[in-house]
Amino acid sequence: MSSRKHIILGVTASIAAYKACDLLRALQRHNMDVTVVMTPDAKQFISPLTFASLSRHRVYCDMFVKDASDWDIEHVSLAQKGDLLLIAPATANIIGKIAHGLADDLLSCIAITTKAPIVIAPAMNEGMYANKIVQENIKKVQTHGIHVVKPTKGLLACGVVGEGHLAEGETIVKKVCALLKSK
Repeated sequence: MSSRKHIILGVTASIAAYKACDLLRALQRHNMDVTVVMTPDAKQFISPLTFASLSRHRVYCDMFVKDASDWDIEHVSLAQKGDLLLIAPATANIIGKIAHGLADDLLSCIAITTKAPIVIAPAMNEGMYANKIVQENIKKVQTHGIHVVKPTKGLLACGVVGEGHLAEGETIVKKVCALLKSK
């Protein structure tokens, strides 16, 4: 990539949230600048401080918390700032919100506001991933031009091996690079 691209990395409340750290580093190795937006419940799995330290940027977690010196409308400014929105891991919850145009947290607001390409990488229990409603929501977001990096079969947090394991970081990064190149 010749010019540095800016990625908004959305992290949701999945046990796979810790893998977003390696993903952030992989994006940086491809000369990308990364700003992290976490859902409020994602903070139960990993600290915003970890992402701030790795990205060297402020991490956005809440819709209405503001620094008195910052008057940006964050869901708009972040949506405009990103060359691509990557949500990894993407829970059934965020996929359902995007599929139905719901915007009740910062990340879902950015997802409906951005004009940049969106990539989601689902990660969840195999039963959740196989659920017909979740599968319909995945198909629905794809019909609206959102790119999905399918999960793989692997050891899940519940102790079983099944489909729902977050795709490998390099697989996700390859998709991001391909989309940015074609953009």
